[in-house]
Amino acid sequence: MNEALKPLAQTLGTSLVTDPDILRAYAHDEAVLAPFEQPIALVRPKNADEALTTVKFCVANNIPLVARGAGTGLSGGANATKGCIVVCFEAMNKIIKIDPDERIAIVQPGVVNDDLRDACAEHGLWYPPDPASAPWSTIGGNVGTNAGGLCCVKYGVTRDYVLGIEAIVGKGEKVKLGRRTAKGVAGYDLTALFVGSEGTLGLVTEITLRLRPIQSAEKTVVGYFDDLPSAGRAAAAVTASGVSPSALELLDRYCLKAVDKWKNMGLADEGNVLLLARTDAPGEQGDIEADILLDCFEKSGSVWCARSSNETEAEALFAARRLVFPALKLLGSVLTEDICVPRTKVAEMCARINEVAAAYDIYIACIAHVGDGNLHPLIVIPHDEEEAMDRSREALEQIVDHAIELGGTVTGEHGVGLLKMRGLAKEVGPVVLDMHRSIKNALDPANIFNPGKVF
Repeated sequence: MNEALKPLAQTLGTSLVTDPDILRAYAHDEAVLAPFEQPIALVRPKNADEALTTVKFCVANNIPLVARGAGTGLSGGANATKGCIVVCFEAMNKIIKIDPDERIAIVQPGVVNDDLRDACAEHGLWYPPDPASAPWSTIGGNVGTNAGGLCCVKYGVTRDYVLGIEAIVGKGEKVKLGRRTAKGVAGYDLTALFVGSEGTLGLVTEITLRLRPIQSAEKTVVGYFDDLPSAGRAAAAVTASGVSPSALELLDRYCLKAVDKWKNMGLADEGNVLLLARTDAPGEQGDIEADILLDCFEKSGSVWCARSSNETEAEALFAARRLVFPALKLLGSVLTEDICVPRTKVAEMCARINEVAAAYDIYIACIAHVGDGNLHPLIVIPHDEEEAMDRSREALEQIVDHAIELGGTVTGEHGVGLLKMRGLAKEVGPVVLDMHRSIKNALDPANIFNPGKVF
């Protein structure tokens, strides 16, 4: 053990780990191409006091801290930097309280998203944000990146549900931000500022979340299309119709064939692009909206579409959507892009992604929360092909630039991390970037919280 760490080890005991083999497992997230270093130690705090002790030690010894949830991130935001301590919240995984009367949940950051949703369901309540990593990702990590998911097209993203947080900030102060009331406008919304800050402002140790009544039964509409632009036009037609689908997801042929190869589901038999739409409007209104969704698909050139009469089959299709990333990983390293464009520009962005793939002679699959313009081009890099890796880096930057040109943003839900720093600077410009830095300097004067990330 590094001699300088011994005072911290005496205080934290087994919560501090320096075994090199374990450290390697916590050194990076799932972001291909994002650099990382071996941390000097791992802290798995059992409570907020241990997190506070760690922050004070790091401030006193000028040691950077990198917060980590389950490591499912895709931008390098949780990657270890030189000489840092990684703080992983997996041991702080308690659901402290679910209050059905106030419709709130109070949780520690290590609670897994799906575990919270299951616990809420027992009270007839629902926590909507549902990233594809929901079976593994944690609420703390979701807060760090302002995660979205399938139902965010109608119900919003993580920031829309975070009422308050407890955090360790500055030079080692524990603060409570936000509220537990349904309304509140006292002071600046510092809670919202922390959501999506990717661990650069402090360590979040407790989260108060808004809940909704449990979701109504959904009706599913399925449509196949010949190409991405026509599927994009169908998504635009849904937007123009006035219907707010509870999900509107796109999978291209590369995604369908990858899942077929792995699970033999026959997804690619009917067409090149699959659109999955759902409405959770209750009763007769749900039937009306499902018919409108179907009409949008038909009039946009669907080669086959139908309302699902079998919810088991419908659930299997949405399950297949979550299988895309692991299916593609069987084919090579997967560089997952995350851009968001105005919904009316989805078709054009899809066309541009195809052009980038052709120009760089690379394999780009595309999956999208297409109802809100959030596209995930997935660059598949064959194992050990260094030259393809270089082309993929250039293609990623081209896709980012195209998104900005279309009035979009460099990330819809994965965060900036290390991979999107150039893109963020281009998107917001120097004046706004300096505003970000000023906020960072004010809240993290010792510059220990995830330095070198985001900007």
